Amino acid sequence: MALSRFWTFIILLSIAYVLVMLGTGRQYSLGSLINGKQGEALIVAEVDTATIPGSALVARIKQADLGAVRAGDTTYTINKNGALVTTLGTQQADGLFATCRNTITDLWLPLIGYLTFFCGLLNLLIDSRAMEKVARFLSPVFHRVFPELRKDHPAYGLMTMNFAANFLGLDSAATPFGLKAMESMQEDNPTKDRATNSQIMFLCLHAAGLTLLPTSIIGYRAAQGAANPADIMIPCIITSFVGTLVALFLVAAKQRINLFNLPVMLGVLGVSALIGGLMAYISSLTGVAKFHFTDNLSNGMLLAIIGLIVGYAFLVERYFTEKGTNMFDSFVHGAKDGFTTGLRVLPYMLAMLAALSIFRNSGLMNVVMDGLSWTLAFVGVDKQVIDAIPVALMRPFSAGGSRGFMLDAMKTYGPDSLTGQLSCLFQGAAETTFYVVALYFGSVNVKDSRYTLGIMLLADLACVITAVFVCQLYF
Repeated sequence: MALSRFWTFIILLSIAYVLVMLGTGRQYSLGSLINGKQGEALIVAEVDTATIPGSALVARIKQADLGAVRAGDTTYTINKNGALVTTLGTQQADGLFATCRNTITDLWLPLIGYLTFFCGLLNLLIDSRAMEKVARFLSPVFHRVFPELRKDHPAYGLMTMNFAANFLGLDSAATPFGLKAMESMQEDNPTKDRATNSQIMFLCLHAAGLTLLPTSIIGYRAAQGAANPADIMIPCIITSFVGTLVALFLVAAKQRINLFNLPVMLGVLGVSALIGGLMAYISSLTGVAKFHFTDNLSNGMLLAIIGLIVGYAFLVERYFTEKGTNMFDSFVHGAKDGFTTGLRVLPYMLAMLAALSIFRNSGLMNVVMDGLSWTLAFVGVDKQVIDAIPVALMRPFSAGGSRGFMLDAMKTYGPDSLTGQLSCLFQGAAETTFYVVALYFGSVNVKDSRYTLGIMLLADLACVITAVFVCQLYF
């Protein structure tokens, strides 16, 4: 319900705002909202050159090498129709039509590929009965966190694969495992259009995104010339770990789950010890060696998981024979299921991303950001922190948008500035909350997400606050 209201209000308010801006002369054209592309120059005025004969500006443009004259942030050109065009700034996001097209080509088609491959692997786990063994092994801890699921539920293994992929920074692999986990829990859902407690707990933990290896963030920092691109790793681990604990305890409090028991506490301590040990080792490495190690660890673990699944399935091939199939056919059957899952999630992806496109291009999001920045400045928040806030605000809505703000912050203020480092933390330690809720619940046709969105946003807020303190202490 909350997501539906958000989606409705964001579209209606954005359209109303841009129409008011058009009526008051502060918006020149609506074409950019529909047909524009991200990064294109925004037209703010057009004048027929025939109405301004002898204009010195027109003469300068015609004599210029590139057919354009700049004056500060404003650019003047003459288009093919002979009009003097004034542009100021660039478009923040793709227009509605471009968003619809790019959602298919840039997001959905790659997702289909990931789903098809990894769902094939998952079916090998199921047919080889490995998933049952994983579920039994994890049930002492997972059953206390997900008390509504039976102790041998197959979702335990799927959630473990999702958490492990997130932990290693393998987002592309995490999504297929997560979607299949939601489908597995949905089979036991007595009210199919309402989220269960277990689905809420899983999605909040997934969105908190405990990450050990933020390889993409390290790569962006390296491209921007950071002195030590991998120095963001430990702050990112700490920030995402705090966000995960906040999500865990908030959902547990809401669902009245007692987490203070031996299996859960041992699980938390075990993860903490693993993180601490890896942090200690990674801290001992130099910049290049650190990036090389983390890159090989994440990709090596992915290859190891694939190898273990296929290898184990080969060792117990008799289980496939008993079912009248073989490993290859089992993989293909699972891959087909992954493709159908991809078909189900497309409408939800498209609906959310289209709404966000209108929200950003209308200018309403800038109003929200400017208002929050003014409020933070009024209460005495450091300007370097305020300059990084756009990344934190955009992150729950759009990964691409927040990435653009992050790169702009590093370019403007420097990758080793507090603003640049904070921007990287906000990008690496949080999730695209609204997109994730729409994608995961949409995949199982759940319409009432209950309190999921609120807790996920609180976890995002915890990550933002933690990032500020960690960044100031660590750097």
